[in-house]
Amino acid sequence: MTWVSDYKYRWYEKLAMNVIRSGGHLPDHVAFVMDGNRRYAKLEHIRKIDGHSRGFDKLADCLRWCLDMGVKEVTTFAFSIENFKRSEDEVDDLLNLAREKFTTLLKERTKLHEYGVRVRIIGNLSLLPEDLQSLMAQVMLETEKNNKLFLNVAFAYTSRDEITQAIEAILKEGDNVLEEQDINEHLLEQCLYTRSSTPPDLLFRTSGESRISDFLMWQLTYTVLYFAKIFWPEITLWNFLAGIFSYQRASMRLEPFKRKQNTEYTVTKMNTLSMSRVQLFLKQLDIYRAELLSKLRNK
Repeated sequence: MTWVSDYKYRWYEKLAMNVIRSGGHLPDHVAFVMDGNRRYAKLEHIRKIDGHSRGFDKLADCLRWCLDMGVKEVTTFAFSIENFKRSEDEVDDLLNLAREKFTTLLKERTKLHEYGVRVRIIGNLSLLPEDLQSLMAQVMLETEKNNKLFLNVAFAYTSRDEITQAIEAILKEGDNVLEEQDINEHLLEQCLYTRSSTPPDLLFRTSGESRISDFLMWQLTYTVLYFAKIFWPEITLWNFLAGIFSYQRASMRLEPFKRKQNTEYTVTKMNTLSMSRVQLFLKQLDIYRAELLSKLRNK
């Protein structure tokens, strides 16, 4: 199954999408918590891994819908660090499914370049098998020049671990560069996996659960949360558009707060990043991460 589906719209679906577009206030960045694959599998009397596989098929549809609605960035919660606590057989099946899907992605690189999709894996890759690390690095490097749609796949990820890794990066890489007064929340934010991303405008979670589950907790300050009472493999275009509509209704109320946040952030960011020590540190961190990615590719 391809990463971006060739979804065939019916005439009334196209009409509905045009109506939503005409309302303006479309989200630039949508995050998905793809929950309910296992419960869906149980409901359909199929294997758990088949439920996860069907969930991936729905992700391909969602990416198609996002592209056609003008969404510029998508972040998906594919595999939590907490998932390692599941049975060995299920974890192995999930990792094998990831191998299969990332291998497929490399095979259809021409299509991804055509759509302009850049894939970034956010998570603690050191927790994964070496062959999977290498595969993910290949995917990221292959698509790094694309810029129409950014797809962030959270794999071996939790928000707490992301913040911990950012702090460790400052302690390890900034030891001989930074001084105590350089360290603040905006520097920490620049060291997160999502450094190159804007905060999500809309978080869409399926399965009826109304919780964040340790996903992007730092980044969700002004994010609209939408919870759908369906399992992820059951998601339809209508569910997706309902989430967009929910965002449109809330975004007008949130706009003054977001403008205030952006203004405060810009001022602080300029004061921080103008300091040569911080600029040097971030440059070194970028070089270190790029070199690490190249090493992983060659494993």
